[in-house]
Amino acid sequence: MLDTYGWSETLQRQFTDHAARGFAPGRVIVQQRGLYRLATPQGEVSAELSGKFLHEALSGDHPVAGDWVACAVRAQEGAATIHHLLPRSSVFIRRASGPGGGSQVVAANVDLVLLVASLNADLSLRRLERYLATAWESGAQPVIVLTKADACEDAQALIAQVEAIAFGVPVHAVSAVTGQGVAQVSNLLAPGKTAVLLGSSGVGKSTLVNALAGAELMATGGVREDDAKGRHTTTHRELVVLPTGALVLDTPGMRELGLWDADEGVAAAFGDIEALAAACRFRDCGHQAEPGCAVRAALDRGELDAGRWRSYGKLQRELAHLDRRDDPRAQVENRKLWIQRHKASRQRLKHRDREAY
Repeated sequence: MLDTYGWSETLQRQFTDHAARGFAPGRVIVQQRGLYRLATPQGEVSAELSGKFLHEALSGDHPVAGDWVACAVRAQEGAATIHHLLPRSSVFIRRASGPGGGSQVVAANVDLVLLVASLNADLSLRRLERYLATAWESGAQPVIVLTKADACEDAQALIAQVEAIAFGVPVHAVSAVTGQGVAQVSNLLAPGKTAVLLGSSGVGKSTLVNALAGAELMATGGVREDDAKGRHTTTHRELVVLPTGALVLDTPGMRELGLWDADEGVAAAFGDIEALAAACRFRDCGHQAEPGCAVRAALDRGELDAGRWRSYGKLQRELAHLDRRDDPRAQVENRKLWIQRHKASRQRLKHRDREAY
């Protein structure tokens, strides 16, 4: 069973010490709240964390779907206790929603990230840029999958817009109704390799899993007609084995995707802007009115889309905010900077008022 779920010689070497202590390896195939379903050498079992693991591990080190763990299996009970988490080859992290949210691990040990968006009124290039940045940061290879191609009147125009921000990332348009593009996506999924499907609610992730499997494995739902946004159908993370031997991890739709420690991912997703910034005359160019600014020149010539530039700036500010929040010294320096700007602004207003008289 472990071979079916992607067990490898590398994992076997990592597990040597755990095996010596009598633990068995397992992969998390279902994660729902604090309960788990594991694939183990003794078959599928229900599992929970040991008390020590639960209280000592950081929240980001708790197992998620796709993780490999060391566990004590009670085969007769169909149960196990998870004691250790094996090193992750890749990890998809977002900022947890809600006030003061920390990090949340969405998926681990995936080889391919299928970023799923629907070719309808809810298609957002800015949202896709955010997903691309997080996917690159995960360490897995991103692929964009555009669903519901059969229901879109001008699919080629929308596909071209997506390709303009993808920069080397494959883009596939698919239809679960007609079968368009499904074979091309299936060919990307090698036996024993794991892909995760990420996207908003209602974009067709579960429908795509069913199309790839050739069977109704996952529950599916509709889309609201008034705003083209979907309803949640997947409520937990589940790792599914396809008939081809590939593994697909379906995840609940995410209403928002906050960045978390994604500097390299943003740089990869916006390689065109990073290259322009590197060509500016000054290394500390603020891309405002400085002479020799390659970014402003590209904007003026229409070679750089203004919306994409604003999106890049927004993500950079989001990352800077996280850095300041976690670094007290950076918070102090940022506060000083804004005090200086405020004083300078007041001085300009005073000077302008004097000139008026």
